[in-house]
Amino acid sequence: MLNLYYAAPQGLVRRDGGDVATAVWLDLQEPSAEEERAVEAQFAIDVPTREEMREIESSNRLYEERGAIFMTTTIVTRLDTDQPQNDQVTFILKGGRLVTNRYSDPLPFRRYAAYAERHAATCSSGESIFAGLVEAMVNRIADAIERAAADLESVSVGTFRHMGPRAPRRDYRELLERLGQSGELVAKSRESLASLERALAFVQQSAIVQLPTEVRARLRTAARDVTALSDHAAFVGNNLSFVLDATLGMISIEQNDILKIFSVVTVLLLPPSVIGAIYGMNFERIPGAHEPWGFAAALGLMVCSSLLPYWLFRRRRWL
Repeated sequence: MLNLYYAAPQGLVRRDGGDVATAVWLDLQEPSAEEERAVEAQFAIDVPTREEMREIESSNRLYEERGAIFMTTTIVTRLDTDQPQNDQVTFILKGGRLVTNRYSDPLPFRRYAAYAERHAATCSSGESIFAGLVEAMVNRIADAIERAAADLESVSVGTFRHMGPRAPRRDYRELLERLGQSGELVAKSRESLASLERALAFVQQSAIVQLPTEVRARLRTAARDVTALSDHAAFVGNNLSFVLDATLGMISIEQNDILKIFSVVTVLLLPPSVIGAIYGMNFERIPGAHEPWGFAAALGLMVCSSLLPYWLFRRRRWL
């Protein structure tokens, strides 16, 4: 699909089937071969394919060709689900026009398109539209990191809170799943931030695209925001590793407590079992076996043999 946006006094206007030559923003969303050829013929450029957009080398993501600047960035999508994904978006700046090529529908694109319809000052050229899209993506990533930090704090409280004898048991499986989801979200956000940081540095150093002073200032501010978010994402990632290690440690402690209970029960029942086995032998000369008080004495001896280890364990504070 080819979305064409035109500059108007009130802001960007989207028109289906309009003139490609006069559009200020040409948005290729899962384009067909005909749509790609139409854009390539109009601007004398070669739009990267989906396979080329997935290349990780900087030379294949950031380059200049035929008077145009190509920037392929990674953007995190599906943040509102439990399985966020990273997709690639290519930005092409040439002659004051912006061409975007993408195979997903990230929320920042929809938000910016709705915003640009009412703010003409921020979308008068392809460079300003690029700056607006970058700002929208940075804000979206900031929301994702904030969400991961809030969820991490909730998991931390669930891990370290005091548990009374009547309190419900912690569901460590759920806590680990939430930690895994937050970790994946932070990792994908950091990858997207690193990609945006390289693209912003590349476009500001390019001699082909003459950035207006206002757009350059916006991109410089966005670059500082990306750096700050990268540092914050690293901080959240370190905290996540700490909480993960602590959660695994708490699981080990609870497992050790359960094993300790079984061990204590075994020790307490072992002496009575030995005494019962002795008095269950088929020998005639067992002390007290034929006396009236023999049965009560054997039971008493069993009880005392259980209470003695219990008293010893409590005295040494093993229980």
